[in-house]
Amino acid sequence: MQFVTNGPDIPESLLQAHEEGRVVFFCGAGISYPARLPGFEGLVKEIYRLNGTKPSELEQAALDRGQYDATLDLLERRLPGQRIAVRRALVSALKPNTRIKGAVDTQAALLHLARNHEGSLRLVTTNFDRIFHVAAKRTRQTFHEYSSPMLPIPKISRWDGLVFLHGLIPNKPDDTALNRLVVTSGDFGLAYLTERWAARFVSELFRNYVVCFVGYSINDPVLRYMMDALAADRMLGEITPQAWALGDCEPGQEEQKANEWGAKGVTPILYNVPAGSIDHSALHNTLHAWAETYRDGVQGKEAIVVKHAPARPQDTTRQDNFVGRMLWALSDKSGLPAKRFADFDPVPSLDWLLETFSLENFGHEDLIRFGVPPQEEEDTKLRFSLVRRPASYTRAPYMCLASRGVANSQWDDVMNHIFRWLIRHLDDPRLIIWIAERGGHLQERCVFLIQDRLDRLATLELDGNTAELDRIRLSSPKAVPGPLMRILWNLLLSDRLKPPGHNPDLYNWFRQLKRDGLSTTMRFKLRGLLAPKLLLRKPIRWDYDVSVPHTPLSIRHLVDWELVLTADHVHSTLNEQDCDNWNIALPLLLNDFQQLLQDALDLLHEMGEADAFKDRSYWDLPSITPHWQNRGYHDWVSLIELLRDSWLAVKVNDVPRAAIIANGWFELPYPTFKRLALFAASHDNCIPYEEWVKWLLSDDFWWLWCVETKREVNRLFVLQGKYLSGFAQENLETAILAGPPRNLYRDDLEDGRWEYITDRSVWLHLAKLKASDLNLGAVATTRLEEISNRYPTWELADNERDEFSHWMSGTGDPDFEDSREIESAPRNRHELVTWLQKKEPEHQSMYEDTWRDVCRTRFFHSAYALCELAKRDIWLTERWRVALQAWATDDLVSRSWHYIAPIVQAMPDHYLKEIIHSVAWWMETASKFINHHQDILIGLCRRILALPLEAGTDANIVINGNKSYSPVDAAINHPIGHVTQVLVNLWFKQEPNDNEQLPDYLNSIFSALCDPSIKRFVHGRVLLSSQLIALFRVDRPWTEQYLLPFFSWTNPFEAKSVWEGFLWSPRLYQPLMIAFKPQCLDSANHYAELGDHRQQYATFLTYAALGPTADYTTEEFRAAFEALPPEGLEQCALALYQAQEGAADKREDYWKNRVLPLWKHIWPKSRNLLTSQMTVSLARLIIATGEEFPSALNNVLNWLVPVEHPYYVVHRLHESGLCTRFPVEATLLLGSILTDDNRQWLSNEYGACLNDIIQAEPKLEQDAQYSRLRDYFRKNSA
Repeated sequence: MQFVTNGPDIPESLLQAHEEGRVVFFCGAGISYPARLPGFEGLVKEIYRLNGTKPSELEQAALDRGQYDATLDLLERRLPGQRIAVRRALVSALKPNTRIKGAVDTQAALLHLARNHEGSLRLVTTNFDRIFHVAAKRTRQTFHEYSSPMLPIPKISRWDGLVFLHGLIPNKPDDTALNRLVVTSGDFGLAYLTERWAARFVSELFRNYVVCFVGYSINDPVLRYMMDALAADRMLGEITPQAWALGDCEPGQEEQKANEWGAKGVTPILYNVPAGSIDHSALHNTLHAWAETYRDGVQGKEAIVVKHAPARPQDTTRQDNFVGRMLWALSDKSGLPAKRFADFDPVPSLDWLLETFSLENFGHEDLIRFGVPPQEEEDTKLRFSLVRRPASYTRAPYMCLASRGVANSQWDDVMNHIFRWLIRHLDDPRLIIWIAERGGHLQERCVFLIQDRLDRLATLELDGNTAELDRIRLSSPKAVPGPLMRILWNLLLSDRLKPPGHNPDLYNWFRQLKRDGLSTTMRFKLRGLLAPKLLLRKPIRWDYDVSVPHTPLSIRHLVDWELVLTADHVHSTLNEQDCDNWNIALPLLLNDFQQLLQDALDLLHEMGEADAFKDRSYWDLPSITPHWQNRGYHDWVSLIELLRDSWLAVKVNDVPRAAIIANGWFELPYPTFKRLALFAASHDNCIPYEEWVKWLLSDDFWWLWCVETKREVNRLFVLQGKYLSGFAQENLETAILAGPPRNLYRDDLEDGRWEYITDRSVWLHLAKLKASDLNLGAVATTRLEEISNRYPTWELADNERDEFSHWMSGTGDPDFEDSREIESAPRNRHELVTWLQKKEPEHQSMYEDTWRDVCRTRFFHSAYALCELAKRDIWLTERWRVALQAWATDDLVSRSWHYIAPIVQAMPDHYLKEIIHSVAWWMETASKFINHHQDILIGLCRRILALPLEAGTDANIVINGNKSYSPVDAAINHPIGHVTQVLVNLWFKQEPNDNEQLPDYLNSIFSALCDPSIKRFVHGRVLLSSQLIALFRVDRPWTEQYLLPFFSWTNPFEAKSVWEGFLWSPRLYQPLMIAFKPQCLDSANHYAELGDHRQQYATFLTYAALGPTADYTTEEFRAAFEALPPEGLEQCALALYQAQEGAADKREDYWKNRVLPLWKHIWPKSRNLLTSQMTVSLARLIIATGEEFPSALNNVLNWLVPVEHPYYVVHRLHESGLCTRFPVEATLLLGSILTDDNRQWLSNEYGACLNDIIQAEPKLEQDAQYSRLRDYFRKNSA
């Protein structure tokens, strides 16, 4: 974590060890430089000066070698006063100037950092000075001191104080104390080699603590002795925790310094000091900032959450790991930072879950952070994430042989608040897909929270409480699920989602059936195995040129889904069964199969793909009668086949019962049951022809003509038509001669086409009846002859093909509207090459084949075929488009890139342009995973940028029927945007450092993207702007020259585009704030033009004004705030409240030093801007000031107006306890926001507030304001 700009990046593991009280800071001379004290070399030279002598030849040689301890040892032996002369000079040399600004700040910071949460101090220094004492006095701290050789035992339970390991200069002259100072090589020999009291302390310290050296140089003799002692212990087999050192280095020498420190067994945390400089402010400022964060405890972490919650998680430079800071803060086991995150408005992006919280970046060393004691032996394979991690001792479930239910662990506070945040995204399909991909089984509390939220929202909708729903949507746009999303959530809660990879074994069930036969428990098991479920996947949108509707038209616009069964491979398993027990069981299971099928169709109905007149069974199972067209691609239709077979088994022994069952089927909803009934009627002696004719003529002849029952109707005619006679035959022929209803077909059919369809339909029905040996009536016979003469080539198919609504094969097809051709791709590679070159039938608008399935399931076959054709310069663009779509998935993209990238590289430009969206999306997906063919990837990027593509800057978003242009949405869906993201992904894989400049290849491409004359490149600039901070940190000159000029509003289109890109994930970065100051302030005048990201601008501006922000004046901020419309100020008020809340136990200081100055000097002074929503935020702000509540109320009171929905304000007021501490002010606040006209709400907490007020201040009983509030409560609480 980087606490200050350009400071050292403190590793997460060190931060965590420090939070746990396991870190001891070991302080050297460098921490005393701000007080003008010298280092070891300077001290030696000053001692010579004070003694009025110069080094002898021998002493100078030792001094030149950096052996300062040996130099002083030689000097002590030479001087007349010997040892005491040197030590008295040392005292004179070490007189700090503590009046200098910042002289003792670092010592004060270390005194804070070195205390654990219980207040025990554990700090070690090898310095002799007394600056720590000065710092403690100024900051009102006390500590125990230990001076050599009287040292404590450095164990966690037995040490509280500051250890002066090499001695301490006494307050008063004391030669005995001076003699104890460890300063010469002789002293070091006694301390570390002979008497070893210092070596024992250091060894014990390293065994029990994580040591962090501060203020030492790499060649410090003091450090050498300590590390020699540690090395000796390690040679004896001692295992010690990792040791760290905050060390300086010149730019470019990072690797060399890291190696030098590593040779000493220490891991360096480096910060840059320019060559020839002695500026170590990066170190000192880091310690100060770290101490402030630690001193504030959890609240410091809450501030981190508030600071970064508005941003999306992004890759950035090594020194700017704000995502790591957020994870560090949120993992605090108190749960308070997570609570702040969950309650933040506007709700933090769901990308935090998808791109950060789900990543398994935690390991064995992080277990303690979450309260899980690790084993001594490190588990290098252990990986977990923030939302999937081992449970602590107090949260883990019991290991047991039996329990009341699923043994889920209890949630800790962190997990509880994270899920509270997630249910503010219930209208985002990515959340339910994320849950489904991880098994779909929710923890018990998850189920409760989701159901409770759905119920609450449904109640608000039923009550017509649109104001409250709008309030919820204001801060959480995806919080209120639409009707389609509610369907998905209800299916999830009812356990109707199938987890991926879940494969209960149907074979075992049949094995047990063969052995034991059917029983009640076996029936229950089979029902569970065959229960229909839904498998959810991420949808793939390829209709890039179509405007995105704000309201999805179907569930498939939200998720890709498939109806499946609980068990896998059902179809193949059933085909292998032919045992006596199964045949005996079939008729007994009919009711079970019928209910399961009904459940499956109900699921399809719920998903919007089945109703009383339409379902997809005819597509997935073309024939109820066994036929080779039934390919078994979809397991759910096995339920139809099982019901069919069980009915046939019943019919063998009980025809009357079979007839009753079939009659019942036709009364059930869904065409599938109508098909089964018609199938049953096609059997002899089952359903009287009068009955099945009545079926066909019902519902305005729908079942006679619809595509769903076509196969079964034609089979029925062929097998049972010969038995027709009388009125039944006459009525049926009349219906057939009338032709199909016009509403079965598209409205835009030409007259000639409609006549052709009618003729074909009538001819086919009459021909099938005649084929059954039925003597058609005269009119029907004449009509059949007329049509046959008009179309002499028409004849019935030998293979029954004309009975199907679609046909899977590779030859010919009947030319009429309701026919579909589904052609199966060959399984042989060489045949597939030939097959791909066949032209799609031009006359068939509904032609389909299985190429997409081949690409998904047999990658090498599909890749081989396309590559073979490419070698012959045959580029089948539509085939390539489908293949790249199928391969752009996490499980196929790496493999496909490895083999296919060189082929795509060779694709001619005109073909590449045809499938540019598919290629660009595939490249972007690949760029996240691949580590090879990067040269090809960059080359393809350059080619795509050179293609003359459409600009794609027209209105691309539809909301409530209104079209608008959204730069971010346009950019992330345009090939130029994909290419830009590819390059950004490649760049961050190199883990760029601050100030290292862009690589040459990126510099040239990014510079080209900043050419304003090429309109389509605006999409690249939008995405570059979303990475503005990283670009600025890595290559400031390039960013200032090429990208920042677009932020000027002199070109409104360009400014809107780049500002929305930046505000997609806004963060404050001081150097950047200075660099684009005029553009930033001017954006307030263009608030409405910022589109969907205007609220982020208001929040960004507010945090900048809370500052301190260098180079911005109060007057400039005031002008910007005054330019904002009321909606923008509403967001500013919300940001003020959240910043105040984030200050937590520093809330009083934060109000006085940050918020109050902004309110007095920057906030606009016009009540015309005031809104009810603004009042809610300001009231919450006042409550959040704690003991400054009276001051805050006094300053903000005139900005409060009655609000329609004061629930949350009253809740926070009651929760805060302010009614008891400040009853008069609390009464004034309530009176300002409540009126007698507002009768839509009443809260028990409102009554509790009134009780608290009157108990704290009984005199208010006579107060007019209080009386009005009390009377209102009494009147409406009855």
